[in-house]
Amino acid sequence: MAKPKKSFICQACGYETPKWMGKCPSCNQWNTLVEELVVKSNPRHSGIGQKSSQPPEKITSIQTKHEARMKTDMPEFNRVLGGGVVPGSLVLIGGDPGIGKSTLLLQISNQLAYQNVSVLYISGEESTRQTKLRADRLGVDSEQLYVLSETNLQLISAQIDQLKPEFIVIDSIQTIFKDEVTSAPGSVTQVRECTAELMRIAKTKHVPIFIVGHVTKEGAIAGPRILEHMVDAVLYFEGERHHTFRILRSVKNRFGSTHEMGIFEMKEEGLREVLNPSEIFLEERSQGVAGSTVVASMEGTRPVLVEIQSLISPTSFGQARRMATGIDHNRVPLLMAVLEKRVGLMMQNQDAYVKVAGGVKLDEPAIDLAVAVSIASSFKDRACRPHDVLIGEVGLTGEIRRVSRIEQRVQEAAKLGFKRAIIPARNIDGWQAPSQIEVVGVHSIQEALKEVFD
Repeated sequence: MAKPKKSFICQACGYETPKWMGKCPSCNQWNTLVEELVVKSNPRHSGIGQKSSQPPEKITSIQTKHEARMKTDMPEFNRVLGGGVVPGSLVLIGGDPGIGKSTLLLQISNQLAYQNVSVLYISGEESTRQTKLRADRLGVDSEQLYVLSETNLQLISAQIDQLKPEFIVIDSIQTIFKDEVTSAPGSVTQVRECTAELMRIAKTKHVPIFIVGHVTKEGAIAGPRILEHMVDAVLYFEGERHHTFRILRSVKNRFGSTHEMGIFEMKEEGLREVLNPSEIFLEERSQGVAGSTVVASMEGTRPVLVEIQSLISPTSFGQARRMATGIDHNRVPLLMAVLEKRVGLMMQNQDAYVKVAGGVKLDEPAIDLAVAVSIASSFKDRACRPHDVLIGEVGLTGEIRRVSRIEQRVQEAAKLGFKRAIIPARNIDGWQAPSQIEVVGVHSIQEALKEVFD
């Protein structure tokens, strides 16, 4: 056996160094280097010098076939994954503690088990009795669902070989460990090695594996960034624990669209999907109040209507404050500068607070027009029309630029009863708007404000 040696490994990015440093030179994080024992593997057992099991093949000679995805009873969950669970895929799902990750995966496991799919649910944080108590509360009672409380990856692999499940859940990856790795469970080395072994199991046995990952205080999945690069899909489960709505967001997906979003509501009997999230986000909207606008944003392939709220008030400090919730905080001073330079709204001594109602995070350029009009509405203390929806990107010269998928956005607004859509003028041609909604094209921010307030 090789002689073990000590090494310092960054818990944020996986950087390795033989000596301790206060600041990681790779990710520039402070106090993240932790001492771990590292055992160098024997080259005779690492595959070096061995012949490849398969020779290279010409890409034109490789035979492919269409494999059906595993559909659950939650269309929202299927859509976030790109149409269902892909056989042989490795999916990482992260979220805050207590947000509902285990609840969601237990419900999904039960739904697949009722479709005669053999499911193995491996819990490293709860005993089988504790899992059973949660299953009783959620109504999980399928005969094809097996529960295992184990943290040793070698024993888990043996049980997988014996049971041969068709769907596997690991809850969570931070509790799993390998005997060959001397560091503690949850460390960078353990998480990386265990994920690599699970990836090998998923690809060789052609079985989908869902692994739960803890998140750090900054909201990123704990462990090295290489963990997200190894898996096929990364899902984030977001939401406030004091509210009932949860958002399942896809940030990486090799088998479907990224930035796809699914809305769920947490009830006593488990998670229930919300099929029309636009109505949920707008049901508490105050009409006839200055500073409120509605935008049609694209979340993956789905248009979602959300409310933008702004509050402009005189500052009592030497420097005006700019705060934003749900959008990039740098976008607020940029749009306010455009309004000052191109429209003449002097807001240098005004505090600005901008919020996306409902807890949704928006990052696409098409929300610029709604944010700018919301700020101008609050500054002028003039309310916008309650049945207007605004879509468009605002340039630094004040022009309104073209956005993508305008037809789906306007159709969603018409379905919810909006009477007028203010969109970029270059998006007018090439499609037919619904008859129940008026479409107005604008070239600049000045034209947009004139249409809104005149």
